[in-house]
Amino acid sequence: MDAVGKHLILELKDCDRKRLSDRDFLKDTLLSACRVAGATILSESFHSFPPYGGVSGVVIIAESHFSVHTWPEYCYAAIDIFTCGNNLHPEKAVELLVRELQARDHSILELNRGILNSPGES
Repeated sequence: MDAVGKHLILELKDCDRKRLSDRDFLKDTLLSACRVAGATILSESFHSFPPYGGVSGVVIIAESHFSVHTWPEYCYAAIDIFTCGNNLHPEKAVELLVRELQARDHSILELNRGILNSPGES
């Protein structure tokens, strides 16, 4: 069986509160994560949420998407990296994101998405 995509779910805890509130920093960081993974960037959208300063953002890539949602008041970020195909390196994006958000604690859940039978399998 083959999967059409890989979905990484990142839990980033004890992050730098100021970085989690900075929409421009998060946009630049998520775009850099896409580039280091080898993704083809198509579009992006980011929004700040006063009064706590949380940010939600998504980068649409030809191979699927990267998204981030932050809660600065909890020093927490939730990040999804969904890639299709075998030519990307999402683990490089994870390293960059953990480093740039200064997460002191993190976990990763990896899911295979779209598990399909190979041609000829039943």
